[in-house]
Amino acid sequence: MNDDNDFKPRLGKIRSPGAKGGRSYVNRVIRALALAGGRPKRGKSKFKGNQSGRGAGAGRVLGGRDRYSAFRQRRVIIKSRFVRVKGKSARGPQDHLRYIQRDGVTREGTPGELYDKAHDRADGAAFLERGKDDRHQFRFIVSPEDGDRYEDLKPVIRRLMARMEEDLGTALDWVAVDHFNTGHPHAHIVLAGRDDRGRDLVIAREYIGRGMRERACEIVTFDFGPRTDLEIEHRLQQEVEQERLTSIDRRLLVEAEDGGPVRSNREGLSAFQQTLRAGRLQKLKRLGLADEAAPGLWTLDGDLESRLRDMGLRGDIIKTMHRAMTEKNLGRSAAEYVIYDPHRAGARELTGRIAAVGYFNELTERQYVILDGTDGYAHYVDLGVSDETPGEGAIVTVSAKSLDPKDVDRRIVEIAAANGGRYDLDIHLRHERHATADFAETHVRRLEAIRRATGKIARSPEGTWTIAPDHLERVRDFERHRARNAPVILAMLSRLSIEQQIGTDGATWLDRELTATTPALLRDSGFGKEMHLALNRRTAWLLSQGLAAEEHSGVVYRANLLAILQRRELVRAGAQLADDLGLRHVEAPPRARIEGVYRRYVDLASGRFALITQEKSFMLVPWRAVLERSRGLEVSGVARGDTISWTIGRARSGPAR
Repeated sequence: MNDDNDFKPRLGKIRSPGAKGGRSYVNRVIRALALAGGRPKRGKSKFKGNQSGRGAGAGRVLGGRDRYSAFRQRRVIIKSRFVRVKGKSARGPQDHLRYIQRDGVTREGTPGELYDKAHDRADGAAFLERGKDDRHQFRFIVSPEDGDRYEDLKPVIRRLMARMEEDLGTALDWVAVDHFNTGHPHAHIVLAGRDDRGRDLVIAREYIGRGMRERACEIVTFDFGPRTDLEIEHRLQQEVEQERLTSIDRRLLVEAEDGGPVRSNREGLSAFQQTLRAGRLQKLKRLGLADEAAPGLWTLDGDLESRLRDMGLRGDIIKTMHRAMTEKNLGRSAAEYVIYDPHRAGARELTGRIAAVGYFNELTERQYVILDGTDGYAHYVDLGVSDETPGEGAIVTVSAKSLDPKDVDRRIVEIAAANGGRYDLDIHLRHERHATADFAETHVRRLEAIRRATGKIARSPEGTWTIAPDHLERVRDFERHRARNAPVILAMLSRLSIEQQIGTDGATWLDRELTATTPALLRDSGFGKEMHLALNRRTAWLLSQGLAAEEHSGVVYRANLLAILQRRELVRAGAQLADDLGLRHVEAPPRARIEGVYRRYVDLASGRFALITQEKSFMLVPWRAVLERSRGLEVSGVARGDTISWTIGRARSGPAR
């Protein structure tokens, strides 16, 4: 060194003091931090991403407020969903905007209107255009507990989104719609998935789960002031008799950790709190969820939380059913409201009229129907996420979706077992020499669908599949996974109400019931009674048309009654369409090849028919859902009875009619 202030440090690892093998400096710091409460003394935990993304710090600060402030705050429920909008999403952004703006959601019963931070009438098309390249969207439902006190939710939502912009450090592109069609006014918010620099917007889970709710609670509390003692006591008193999970139950569950008993007169509680606790425990006893082991000493059911949640869900469903049936003047007794469980042992197929259609979960767009059954009962049916739901008044059947492996799965297992556990197209064709390539490809598509959904099937780069010995059990897992999103099969019987069917010149559902070998069993009440009267009136109409005759043994219907009625309707509908299209209507030949361009479908009393056009003519043939992906395309098919096996071709030039 040249002088006293000139030196060059030589840095190395921080080594443990003392004997070899002592605890390292880093480990001692970590241990001291754990003893101070900074980090639990556990092994390495997996990264979950709770604190990654924008707003992580704000979420921690807002979620860590003192209990007194949180107790006094006005409550706001926020439901959130992260949705990928690229690729095969269940519902696209355009469908979701159309849904939240549907008719009947305002206080006046009119369609909802989009708004944003600056406009009371936002341009939905422009919002979609700005987000056309986004990877994802955020969707929120914001429901203040005191929402009925607001004339309009727009100021609340705008202030909330402004606070979010401050917390997240970026401008946000969003639109919203207010809904007042339920007992709890709420707003649907759609937030674009990019920040103000055009990068993917990543919001920390901690902020979505806690911070956003705290910001909303701040705003509502500022508007109406903190909750008073009287308000808090009133809400707690209401909880005592509720058949759902309440805040009183949550406190009891905390005290009953590891299944221990709880006391109804615990020290430190006020007289009011002890009264609430004693009343709630007595209610739980009546529900079979608690038992007084000794005076003042109670044991709680081990499944208390889940059973109370199920009770609350059931209560909400029954209220929904009662409200919908009453609005239609179709009131039923409490014993006649049934929640359909498709996979319960002995569950049977249901037939009836759709009395109401709705959304059980507006965020996930999970639908339900209330079915006025021929058995005289009203049934609540969870449809899951459905692309197309029939309207009110339609006649349908509902049955459970099978969870068992299909014939195609058993055939794959059989072929693989004979070929060393391997399967591919060539192996299939060698094993079943009579099989066609198209038939074998359906098996490959089935395997690919299961692989994508579960990742439990191995495929080599050459396309050979390895079929495990437990393949059928893996198929059952796949079917159970699918059934969560679509638990039932809903089959259309008639889009016409029974009143419309009585005098219609077409092959109606009533005609099929009249000529069925085993007609539906009808209860002499509810829709069953209505259907019985409608069948009698339809019979009278058929007699007047010469399509039935009365004999000593009863009414005898003409042979081929359904075919006669269907042909009448097709001829009449064809004549009307010929004028509109400027083409000649020709009847589809039976058991022949049908070729042309699929234009659209036509709903008739006899069912749904596909409009197939040729150069100078058109025909109406039985419709299948597969055709909807092929509008404006050349299609060809072979008629087999009442169905047609279709083959899709290339688009034909020229305008669609």
